[in-house]
Amino acid sequence: MAFFKKLKERLFKSSSKIDEGLDAIVEDGGEAEEVELDQTPTSQKVAADLNLNDQADIEIVQSEPPSDQNLSTEVESVEPEKQKETFVEKILGRRKEKVIKRKFDDDMLEQLEELLISSDMGVDTAMRVAANMAQGNLGSRFSTSEIKKLLADEIEQIMENVAQPLPIYSKHPQVVLVVGVNGSGKTTTIGKLASQFKEAGKNVVIAAGDTFRAAAVEQLQIWGDRANVPVLIAPEGSDPASLAFDALAKAQEEKADLLMIDTAGRLQNRTDLMEELAKIVRVLKKKDPEAPQNTILVLDATTGQNAISQVETFREIAEVSGLIMTKLDGTAKGGVLVALADKFGLPIHAIGVGEQIDDLAPFDPAEFAQALTGSDR
Repeated sequence: MAFFKKLKERLFKSSSKIDEGLDAIVEDGGEAEEVELDQTPTSQKVAADLNLNDQADIEIVQSEPPSDQNLSTEVESVEPEKQKETFVEKILGRRKEKVIKRKFDDDMLEQLEELLISSDMGVDTAMRVAANMAQGNLGSRFSTSEIKKLLADEIEQIMENVAQPLPIYSKHPQVVLVVGVNGSGKTTTIGKLASQFKEAGKNVVIAAGDTFRAAAVEQLQIWGDRANVPVLIAPEGSDPASLAFDALAKAQEEKADLLMIDTAGRLQNRTDLMEELAKIVRVLKKKDPEAPQNTILVLDATTGQNAISQVETFREIAEVSGLIMTKLDGTAKGGVLVALADKFGLPIHAIGVGEQIDDLAPFDPAEFAQALTGSDR
């Protein structure tokens, strides 16, 4: 629940974009309607305790007069039955309120599609989600909160099939290869995962496979020291495939549960760098034909629709088995995660909303859908 609260607080750019967009859609052509609201069951319990069937036994004690002293004398002329009904409504917590509602028509459907596309959900996914929302609801009137719930339900339905924690196999060591483009948050994600697995009692080894960037090695060593996890390194500029091979041999020797291998950030349009990644996979398989058991692609949420082309390319080279999305706290493009789930169906293991260790948590589809849409359910 703590992470959900953090997610709702930090996923502000995406959620506020959809939030404000839905408000505008409903208000555009909407009309105020008077609806009766039921308050909490607590107020009903109070009413039952007071025994409303015996009005003569009820006394209302008011220690201070109302702040508004300009009461009309017309109050005295209200019929007793009307006074009784008003009192019952107050005790039960029922009250009437004007809420803006709009008829779900073709114009509203088009506006919903445009809003979802602008939140980086992608054209195909946005149109499918909007069409599903419209199914059986065309002609009915909805408030903003009701539309939010409809949208959250559709998003959750798409995401629930891909929400899967990183699987832990009996095979030891289990090799977890972490890939992604420059700046996606691979190194920090590895540090957080290693620390969390170590805390769970797993024997973890990290290999600093980004041999071209000293800062990445230093960052992993900091995480390793913090979590008491060994970090295997090689001289700057060394062959990362060779380091991966040696790290796997070391992990086998120490009977480690998990070997997590960092890799250099690479652009998906650089064929030389992508070939280097393919080489790492080939070398690992020489040592263990089943390795890597997991290839996690770390995606930066701020890249928006570009994340789709990244998934397509990395899947061809490294047989990506799951996704982790970072930086959801700094973007209005959180809808791309829905597009990824809809298009590829790859497991989403975790999402990140900050730099602290507890800012990376297993992906929960219901919590994500609520945070993204601003729905209170």
